[in-house]
Amino acid sequence: MKQTAIEDLQILLTMQRAAFAQESMPSLATRLDRLNKLLAMARKHALEIAAAISADFGNRSVNETFLLELATLEEKIKYCKKHLPRWIKQRRLSSSPQHLFGKNRVLPQPLGVIGILSPWNYPFDLCMGPALDALAAGNRVMLKPSELCPRLSDLLAKLVAEYFDPSVLTVVQGDASVAASFSSLPFDHLVFTGSTEVGRIVAQAAAKNLTPVTLELGGKSPAIVDADVDLAIAAKRIAWGKLINAGQTCVAPDYLLVPQEQETTIVAAISTAMQDLYPRLADNKDYTSIISTRQWQRLQDLLADAAQHGARLHVINPAAEQFDPALKKMAPVIVTGVTADMRLMKEEIFGPILPVMTYKHFDEVVNYVNQRARPLAVYWFGNDHTHRDQVLRQTISGGVCINDCLLHVGQPQLAFGGVGPSGQGAYHGEAGFNSFSKLKPIFIQSNWNVMGFAYPPYGKLVAKMLSMFTR
Repeated sequence: MKQTAIEDLQILLTMQRAAFAQESMPSLATRLDRLNKLLAMARKHALEIAAAISADFGNRSVNETFLLELATLEEKIKYCKKHLPRWIKQRRLSSSPQHLFGKNRVLPQPLGVIGILSPWNYPFDLCMGPALDALAAGNRVMLKPSELCPRLSDLLAKLVAEYFDPSVLTVVQGDASVAASFSSLPFDHLVFTGSTEVGRIVAQAAAKNLTPVTLELGGKSPAIVDADVDLAIAAKRIAWGKLINAGQTCVAPDYLLVPQEQETTIVAAISTAMQDLYPRLADNKDYTSIISTRQWQRLQDLLADAAQHGARLHVINPAAEQFDPALKKMAPVIVTGVTADMRLMKEEIFGPILPVMTYKHFDEVVNYVNQRARPLAVYWFGNDHTHRDQVLRQTISGGVCINDCLLHVGQPQLAFGGVGPSGQGAYHGEAGFNSFSKLKPIFIQSNWNVMGFAYPPYGKLVAKMLSMFTR
């Protein structure tokens, strides 16, 4: 991976600012052209992109990259192109009675230059996803891909330079020191996707410039299994949501909450579903590796801590394969006998480990979730609409998916974002357009108006109004 000189970061920002000053309100045709270039780049180089990501992981399923990064990005671009003509228009709002003849308007304006710090787990979509929203809103964009994906980073730098003028979209490369300097630049908006811990550092760096931030973080997203669940369906969907990308997904179900009397049955059903999805693991091209040796060891340490504190580890290895640690693949593990003081219940897991906790009464579920940091997602499986509504109304999370996992993030019509420790701000679709725009409020006064009474010297009418107000 090439290293962008830190002193060049400000040069790039200055160049994009100058270009924005020359074209601060790009036409619809210009914006659509930029989105079309992004789509053409993704389509033409899909196999290269998937191969680079797989090489960075050690093995990353090409099918997963296509389904979860390339196809979803294409859907987002198509949705954006369809609705952009409406989004960019000046919006009319009603006027209050005392300003009857005046007019209220909202004008969406581009902010300027948007900085995007993207993560390694979905390194293409979480880089280009916010970029497409920023470009649709008329901005210039600087991208900093994760240093843990050097091959993709090199490829993106090459492709973006081929399809875009650097004054519109450019890629910055480098290690954590470059990322730190990048987050300290005085952008007009900064997007960061990653861990809560690093998100705090990024927010502090941005605050020195009063740069507004969108933070897409993570946390411990619970999957709640209700007593009346259709287990055959739920087990497969939970297994898929947990093991896609080997659990390295910010909205993966981080732990299960299940009825105490059904724990054994539910664990067995999910175990079977995992084996059905991945009958082989070590040589299965569709079962993804852990991104790095450091992350692989962290997951082993979580399991060791849980076992030391009395948890039971149910390793899912249907073909009884041996795993070479150098290849960084890891068999899924369902963990029972879990207590809240174990590390795997305090840290975001980000791997193929699924802790299971039990409850006796459904109210315990809501209380447990609410006593902890607000999650990026909540999943509920069941048929009892009273319990479903209890989860929807009484818990606060970035998003919710009912009777499935992850799929709410793939809806371009829905905003994607966290709340509290799981993030702030949102993008996707119109929410993304609005996040990267200044929705400028405008009031247009008429020659005919009733505001004469508001000018001094104040007369009897204002005195009468004041007396009525202070009664």
